[in-house]
Amino acid sequence: MTAATEHARFMRRAIALAAPRVGVTGDNPAVGCVIVSGGVLVGEAATGEGGRPHAEEQALDQAGSKARGALVYVTLEPCGERTSGAASCALRLLQAGVAEVFIACSDASPFASGRGTARLLGGGVAVSRGLLEDEAAPLYAAYAHGSEIVPERRD
Repeated sequence: MTAATEHARFMRRAIALAAPRVGVTGDNPAVGCVIVSGGVLVGEAATGEGGRPHAEEQALDQAGSKARGALVYVTLEPCGERTSGAASCALRLLQAGVAEVFIACSDASPFASGRGTARLLGGGVAVSRGLLEDEAAPLYAAYAHGSEIVPERRD
């Protein structure tokens, strides 16, 4: 398999994790996250019911030390800060020492858009955006529309 085929396979897994969560995550979007180390899936999760915990934090907990140097596939840009004061998903990914984050969709919320990506890039993590965006975008149709009206609460 080519690298592009492998990247698409793991992002499709993240999309499959997120899809059944749409509509049960409160004001937060349904996100899928897959962590891969050495070609092996070492952590995966979707946003919890009511919007917490976030997919990335659950997948990182599952991966443990195997997250260091790993590739991360996430359906929506990781949060760059949280209103609760807890560590953002971008910060947790940085602290775990991941090598690269593949993001399907940017966060449409004016509060969050670009912040997670900027935090990752600022910390030296490679970021690739738009992987299978067309397949993941339907997950966020209602969220993107709502983010224009309701302030972002992705915490």
